[in-house]
Amino acid sequence: MEQLAELRHLISTHCGDNFAALPGVRMVRAEGPTTPISTIAEPAFGMVAQGGKRAILGERTFDYNSGQYLVVSVDLPIISQVIHATSEEPYLAFRLNLRPAAIATLLLETALAEHVATEPAGMAVSNAPAELLDSIIRLIRLLDRPEDAAVLGPMLEREILWRLLTGEQGAMVRQIGLTDSRLSQVGRAIRFIRNHYAETLKIEDLADAARMTPSTFYRNFRAVTAMSPVQYQKQIRLLEARARLIAHDRNIAAIGFDVGYDSPSQFSREYSRMFGSPPGRDVARLRSEPLADHDVA
Repeated sequence: MEQLAELRHLISTHCGDNFAALPGVRMVRAEGPTTPISTIAEPAFGMVAQGGKRAILGERTFDYNSGQYLVVSVDLPIISQVIHATSEEPYLAFRLNLRPAAIATLLLETALAEHVATEPAGMAVSNAPAELLDSIIRLIRLLDRPEDAAVLGPMLEREILWRLLTGEQGAMVRQIGLTDSRLSQVGRAIRFIRNHYAETLKIEDLADAARMTPSTFYRNFRAVTAMSPVQYQKQIRLLEARARLIAHDRNIAAIGFDVGYDSPSQFSREYSRMFGSPPGRDVARLRSEPLADHDVA
């Protein structure tokens, strides 16, 4: 409890600061529940110090609360929202990007570099042990001593990664750093989809990108993302369309065509199904609301 209390104090103190001294670190505060929003979560570690959050991936729901952390292992389209927060007890969280190169380097220096065959996973929630909380606290303290951050920051990032690798989600974190792991293979297909989302894609082409047989690829892709490749591509298309609609005052049908839809009615129908209202109405609402900070933290 004392560790969580200090973590809350540090996040409250430094939320909104410039984190240039600690690349990949971010802290989040929310003084009330937020509306659900769809986003693409990249590989990251999110630690909740106070309040609670929900992330929905396909048909899977992940709730994580004070003292718990979430790991995202590949780029995933999720629906995210703060579910427990008040002005007296705001939602407070810490986030660290998970860099495959940093994990790979650590694996090469330890016996953990040995490959362990496990079912790949895209997201998971666990309780944070005291050792992990301690390393996070010491990392955030560096914001009070920026002259130390350049030297000690990378060391503490390595310590956090080590705690994750030797913790409950170690097998999943390990796969992030292994270039020949099933997770990394699925990750290659995910990057292919994100780069070619507007095109008609075949399972065989995606399986080739992942260097798997089509049946093995399909099974592993669903295990990681909780959806089929077609469903994943559709969510990427719609998220890209939404971002373009918010940023540019262009014809809705033209943007639908840009992201791969030949039929304006199909685009509007699938957009409404994913975001709850037609494109024009949804974007007008988003433009009138303050931007929310949504991600794994």
